[in-house]
Amino acid sequence: MTRERNLPAEGRRSLLKPVLFISLLVAAVAIVRLAGGTALLEPERLRQMVEGQGMLGPLLFVLLYGVTPVLFLPGLPMAIAAGILFGPFWGVVYAITGATIGASASFLVARYVARDWVEKKLTGATWQKLDRQVGEQGWKIVAITRLVPLFPFNLLNYAFGLTKVPFLQYVVTSFFCMLPGCIAFIVFSSSLPQLLKGKVSPALVGGILSIAALSFFAGKYRRKLATRES
Repeated sequence: MTRERNLPAEGRRSLLKPVLFISLLVAAVAIVRLAGGTALLEPERLRQMVEGQGMLGPLLFVLLYGVTPVLFLPGLPMAIAAGILFGPFWGVVYAITGATIGASASFLVARYVARDWVEKKLTGATWQKLDRQVGEQGWKIVAITRLVPLFPFNLLNYAFGLTKVPFLQYVVTSFFCMLPGCIAFIVFSSSLPQLLKGKVSPALVGGILSIAALSFFAGKYRRKLATRES
């Protein structure tokens, strides 16, 4: 009975994250508007700034995004920047490319360069269970953990490097299963310049609905796993 009563609470916590995220962004938008900083995020000005760098601008962004997970830095700010700087289409292209490069680099570091160091960091039962599950189900576990954030993303990249999953399977699965979340956040962030000017665009609504849907299904899957383990 206690477990059954706890499940709705877990559902509320899973929905709280996107609500908190959106609330913080709305507060940030209000602060920027009051401070008179909307001109800095004019789409045309941002486009000119990026185009002024030629191909070097997108390339540097992709490389910077690729370094982010290797250094255990949060990737969400980079995803938001991608939508603002490059728009919904190219923002997704550059962000998913950078995220895949970063996930692949962390994997290779763990497998071939710093295996002993990573093993010392991942000594708990949770990571041992992940290793066992990957041994049994292979790329399916990579897919699940990419679609549902069961583990810290940056640490997970290193953890997979210690498992027996083939590198190519890991890269392809990571790419396609990180893509839905990448699209949702970048479509949302691409609407922020219009939001700063007080305009509610279809991209804003679509991004919010996508983020909410991903959070809902992720929370539902986590509750299903908790019930199964109980």
